[in-house]
Amino acid sequence: MKKQVLAIDFGASSGRAIIGTFDGEKISLEEVHRYSNDPVKVGNTVYWDALRLFHEIKQGIIKAGQKAKIESIGIDTWGVDFGLIDKYGDLIENPVHYRDTRTAGLIEECAKTIPNEEFYKRTGIQFMELNTVYQLASLRKYRPYMLERADKLLFMPDLFGYFLTGNMTTEYSIATTSQMVDINTKKWATDLLERLDIPASLLCDIKPTGTVLGKVKADICEECGIDAVDVISVCGHDTQSAITAVPSQEKDFAFLSCGTWSLFGTELSEPIITDKSIAMNVTNEGGYDNSTGFLKNIIGLWLIQESRRHWNRHGNDYSYADLEKLALEAEPFRSFIDPDAPEFVPHGNIPERVREYCRKTNQPIPETTGQVMRCIYESLALKYRLTLDALQDCTGKTYPAIHIIGGGTKDGLLCRMTACSTGIKVVAGPIEATVLGNIAVQLLSTGDIKDIAEARKIIAASEGTKEYLPEDTENWNKAYSCFKNIINN
Repeated sequence: MKKQVLAIDFGASSGRAIIGTFDGEKISLEEVHRYSNDPVKVGNTVYWDALRLFHEIKQGIIKAGQKAKIESIGIDTWGVDFGLIDKYGDLIENPVHYRDTRTAGLIEECAKTIPNEEFYKRTGIQFMELNTVYQLASLRKYRPYMLERADKLLFMPDLFGYFLTGNMTTEYSIATTSQMVDINTKKWATDLLERLDIPASLLCDIKPTGTVLGKVKADICEECGIDAVDVISVCGHDTQSAITAVPSQEKDFAFLSCGTWSLFGTELSEPIITDKSIAMNVTNEGGYDNSTGFLKNIIGLWLIQESRRHWNRHGNDYSYADLEKLALEAEPFRSFIDPDAPEFVPHGNIPERVREYCRKTNQPIPETTGQVMRCIYESLALKYRLTLDALQDCTGKTYPAIHIIGGGTKDGLLCRMTACSTGIKVVAGPIEATVLGNIAVQLLSTGDIKDIAEARKIIAASEGTKEYLPEDTENWNKAYSCFKNIINN
């Protein structure tokens, strides 16, 4: 008998509502609603338009209900960001976007109270200024009245789940993105928060991935024309949803979840907290069944997306295929950037920032669109190799292939360059890894799938993959040496 569930999947630039139909052997997908997720800048602050996004969630539910008898709903989003709820149960303001500049300098400031090494050993999380703990430290420093007004903090998937059900909780995977969870106890590190003068009372209890949050409220059921179905707390962090869907039958595998951000790592049964992992600033994020996503956050397709937006704003209507073609026509291995350099994080003129980076590192300056794109593509592929080397060094394991999952699988040039740069096979697919992981956890929660191994077999049977083999490894090895010299100076 077929079972149908609804996945609400948010990325940093768009969202979708997708019906997953499970027939006992395969999962088929039907997208019923897609919408943009546009940040809104008001004054000097960049916000998420959370109320509009909730409207779009309801539109997705309405459209899904017109096509199928939905039996449950799961929501996944990006990590770290949150909404604050007052004592009356109302959202105080729109959640602030992680690309807002309010956290500048706060890693260094917080380290004066909690040394970075101590912080990492407790939480296992990569240091990034956008992490929730630094957002809260910013509120404590610049807007303390917000914390005084707030009763509870809800991460984005939990916030939307609250809007649907009226119940407040925190799902495990999204909680770990905050840098506020003790990696050993899997509970809030309340003593660390106290030292930073962040009220731990804001935090809801952490619940295991796959917990039923509650049923959709009666008024929303009436508005959307559906029966009262369960909202299941799937892996709320989209990266962990994607990892759940890696179609590997091997216990040890390397993955690259490639979208606006690139998340490169492996899945472990236990976190790794060592001098090597601290030095490499690798993160240990929580996943399904208390697994650990041992991974590195890397700026990904954002560099290409934001460059395209800049060129299109200035009258050049480039498609992604156009940009790929121009990159292929440009001279190879001419200049490189560190994709994770801080100047590439904010919105704006990425092509000019690429040129400035090359200028200050005494490299040939990419002038044409093709030269800029070639620089970005090659730098991303070389950064992936650097990360793979660090991953293998930390785990003591080697990986025969890299599973590229998510939207980046559609970028054939990046997949091919990744294989060439790393010198190992790339297996690309599934494209809809995050959605499939969302759906799989719903089915695991209800007992329709027995365990994660079975889920991955079903996903492998549901979507095809494409392989890319290394080429021109000698020239890529030379480029890698040059790349390391540039980014380490």
